[in-house]
Amino acid sequence: MSGLGQPFSRRDPLAEDGAECFTSAMSKSSDNPADPFKKALAEATKVMADDPDLTVSYSVDPSGTSGDNMRLPQVSRRMTKDEVLLARGTADALAMHRRYHDAGTHSKYAPAGQMARDLYEAMETARCEAMGARDMPGTAGNIDAKIGAEAKRAGYEGVTQAADAPLPIAAGYLIRHLATGRDMPAGAQNVMELWRGFIEDQAGGTLEDLSEKLSNQTEFARFARRIIEDLGYGDQLGEDPDGSDDAQDDATEDGQEEEEQPDSTGQSEEEEDAEASPEQSQDEQQDPSEATVSMDDMAEDEMGEEAEMPEGEAPLEPPPPPPYSEADPNYTVFAADFDEEVAAEDLAEPVELERLRAYLDQQLEPLKGAVGRLANKLQRRLQAQQNRSWEFDKEEGVLDAGRLARVVANPTTPLSFKVEKDMEFRDTVVTLLLDNSGSMRGRPISIAAICADVLARTLERCSVKVEILGFTTRAWKGGQSRERWLNDGRPQQPGRLNDLRHIVYKSADAPWRRARENLGLMMKEGLLKENIDGEALEWAHRRMVGRREARKILMVISDGAPVDDSTLSVNPANYLEKHLRDVIAMVEKRKQVELLAIGIGHDVTRYYNRAVTITDVDQLAGAMTEQLAALFDSDPRARARFAGIRKAS
Repeated sequence: MSGLGQPFSRRDPLAEDGAECFTSAMSKSSDNPADPFKKALAEATKVMADDPDLTVSYSVDPSGTSGDNMRLPQVSRRMTKDEVLLARGTADALAMHRRYHDAGTHSKYAPAGQMARDLYEAMETARCEAMGARDMPGTAGNIDAKIGAEAKRAGYEGVTQAADAPLPIAAGYLIRHLATGRDMPAGAQNVMELWRGFIEDQAGGTLEDLSEKLSNQTEFARFARRIIEDLGYGDQLGEDPDGSDDAQDDATEDGQEEEEQPDSTGQSEEEEDAEASPEQSQDEQQDPSEATVSMDDMAEDEMGEEAEMPEGEAPLEPPPPPPYSEADPNYTVFAADFDEEVAAEDLAEPVELERLRAYLDQQLEPLKGAVGRLANKLQRRLQAQQNRSWEFDKEEGVLDAGRLARVVANPTTPLSFKVEKDMEFRDTVVTLLLDNSGSMRGRPISIAAICADVLARTLERCSVKVEILGFTTRAWKGGQSRERWLNDGRPQQPGRLNDLRHIVYKSADAPWRRARENLGLMMKEGLLKENIDGEALEWAHRRMVGRREARKILMVISDGAPVDDSTLSVNPANYLEKHLRDVIAMVEKRKQVELLAIGIGHDVTRYYNRAVTITDVDQLAGAMTEQLAALFDSDPRARARFAGIRKAS
């Protein structure tokens, strides 16, 4: 970025302010060595975007802008070269887009079809980056680094056929290359060259006007539409935004002229009909009785055809789409395209997961004794239910020493034998669904991760499978769903308006040792955001219902009611809470899964039939183990086994 090591162009008078911001920010001390850099980068980005009200944040979520918020890639304490280059390049690219892009103009000329729209978006992004490279040369190298990192992550270097490379991406690369004269990074260059011959063959004449169109977004939008048409996607462009208004005006003017222009004889059509010959009028008139018969015959014929038509051949209306939520058919989602169900290991590099796990182990050290005792207590209770038992008074088997006294007292008494038998223990799976919202940040999420870790180990020893899930959103106050909603004109009652992130920390079939480091992800900065509990509970329930275990237990740990600012700001205030209640009612009514909940400083008993609320997060370990132990004890078969074991002993 220009303010971070490369000179700003003299064409931008705000550049010096960005450099001063960088210097002042870097001079301040911070516990996190990355904080001065992040602050400097944020200030310089505001200057380059020419938007002092812009809010810049760093997140593991996809980079982008939403309203006055800009998300940049996270920069760790190590500040590796790749992290710094990616953050700078992303910041420059987004700042250039914000500075040179007008959403209204872009929306006016946007094509209707998906491929045409992707081409249009890619070329507009390339235009903004090329404008930045022309006016602020320092941004060009940074954006090259960002493009190179993205191309490497997408594996573009290894692509050998054009069919395996996305045409819109290649078109955007070519526009930027032709506009700036710069070579693209290796992976991007490979994709561009695979499609370059085709693009230039089809649209070479149009591309010659590129340099004249860059600075005017309207002209460039028309230019991009011509390129799309040249490439064979003209049928996806939709109506011409420039021609529709003119055509409508012309049609209106023509209509007015026709109305105002009198007939050559000065008579209207009605007057001409009135003056027609009597014979002609009489011939054109039809006998009423004939008309009646004709209509009756037609009706009978139609009824006959309908009666003879076999069933099922009548055109049927397409069935309505299934409701998004099984629990509440009225619950809607504006856009589910950006939701993700992701494994924890895909949200951080192995080295970072290892570091975060080490940090979690440090948090576990002071609690190891108390949590360990509770875990052992739960383990003893579970293993007692799985112990073997004996059947007595058998004619063969192991000699029952406890009944030898009867033989001594009466030698005619036959010997008594006993046979060992296995106790029936229901195959069980337990799912821990953890609230990963921002309000859990700090000690609550650490305790939750520690308890999930210890319980997973304990239950695994008892042959009980454990699944650990987390739920949050990908962005604060709406992500790409909200951006689409804004671009679509803010329709009323859009439903859920944020992008979900459902995380699988440990699947039920994965051993604990393989998922051990994944739990450290909960310590990752920027992961915890907002919480939409109803959809998370429905997701976890669907996962459990599909499993083969005889008994399924779902434990929810949360510290508050569902909250998502972007959704609640444009829907009824109880929209998410009502959906949560509906999902809980569905789960408890179906009884396929045993549901219980623990609220941390929040009364969840008003939602769940089986729930407990704790006021101190340090009570979480005890609450989790006691709730699980009580749930196992409540099984009638478990109680019978306990009674048999105690009686035999």
